[in-house]
Amino acid sequence: MTPQEKAGARDDGPEAPDSVGWTRAHSIRLVSAEAPIELELGGSAGPIDVEYETYGTLSPRKENVVFIAHALSGDAHVAGWDKDTPTNGRVWRQRKPGWWDAIVGPGKAIDTKRYFVICPNVLGSCYGTTGPGAVDPKTGKPYGLTFPMVTVGDWVQLHARLLDALGITQVHTVVGGSLGGQQALEMALAYPERVERAVVLAANARLSAQGLAFNAVARYCILNDPNFAGGDYYNQDQGPDAGLAAARMLAHITYLSDEGMHEKFGRRLQDKSEQKAGFGIEFAVESYLDYQARAFVERFDANAYLYITRAMDYYDAAARWGGGNLVEACRRARARTLVVSFDSDWLYPPGDCKDLALALARTGVRVTYADVPSRFGHDSFLVETQKVGRLLRSFLAH
Repeated sequence: MTPQEKAGARDDGPEAPDSVGWTRAHSIRLVSAEAPIELELGGSAGPIDVEYETYGTLSPRKENVVFIAHALSGDAHVAGWDKDTPTNGRVWRQRKPGWWDAIVGPGKAIDTKRYFVICPNVLGSCYGTTGPGAVDPKTGKPYGLTFPMVTVGDWVQLHARLLDALGITQVHTVVGGSLGGQQALEMALAYPERVERAVVLAANARLSAQGLAFNAVARYCILNDPNFAGGDYYNQDQGPDAGLAAARMLAHITYLSDEGMHEKFGRRLQDKSEQKAGFGIEFAVESYLDYQARAFVERFDANAYLYITRAMDYYDAAARWGGGNLVEACRRARARTLVVSFDSDWLYPPGDCKDLALALARTGVRVTYADVPSRFGHDSFLVETQKVGRLLRSFLAH
């Protein structure tokens, strides 16, 4: 089957509620061991397999492509219902709807009756694309920390290779939220001739010092877990689950807002009428974070978390393309751009998002900026589906 035929393949079963149906991920080898790609931070990588999902029908002129980039803990499964699929020795993709199923599908904001949607998994993750949990053909063992360091720029280089493999020269729109938003921005800067429109949600040109600090603490939790074993834990009975859980709890706090947490939890006790002395779970917010941590450990890989957060740290569009000047960096862009911030997001705050929009505008790029009121913090781009959907529908239509 050719890449183009694979791109149109679907594994539809009984229609799932409010969904594009059952979906199956595609996998394609974009880089061989004999011809590895050079990486931004030095070294090379190959072979590289990339997992991606597609929805809708590619038009004869291939001008209806919407390319979606996922965030830190996301994957290629943006919409529809997944089959149960093993991804590596420790992580399984469970049957569930896609992470943006309310946005992508027939008649939805990104309408798969009109657009051909592509969503790939990034290099270094644990959901099908080659990463630290994949087997190194040189040793026959998982890479672990011998996997090379990767960047957002490396990811976008692979995105371009995927488009080449599918015979697509230009995308109608590239869209992403959070770390996916930085991929969307990078794609518009690195390949300006290939991007007609770009949507950057809950993201800006670089992570703040506070964001860097939270990522550093999260990695510290993983690296100092006694079961981390220098990253070579794949054949152990127990991996660095406690460290990964703590990292996820910390990160999840940054995805929420004080208002949202107060409204949802306040100081309510969990299944108790009064406080009891001790260090177990007593407050509802503690129970919530514990649940999120345990669920995350079941589906994600600690090494992948290290690599992806570090790529998130390193991205700085101004330094990469403008010698430290964001306006100069934005002069590369040609795409009409939508930048969306959320007023309660303190991981990528509205002021920094507005600065990105202004920098683009100063270069003559057609840019729309919206600051959306929401109590859901950074996660608003995932939760505020009606508000985000209206913005996307209008932007895509014009």
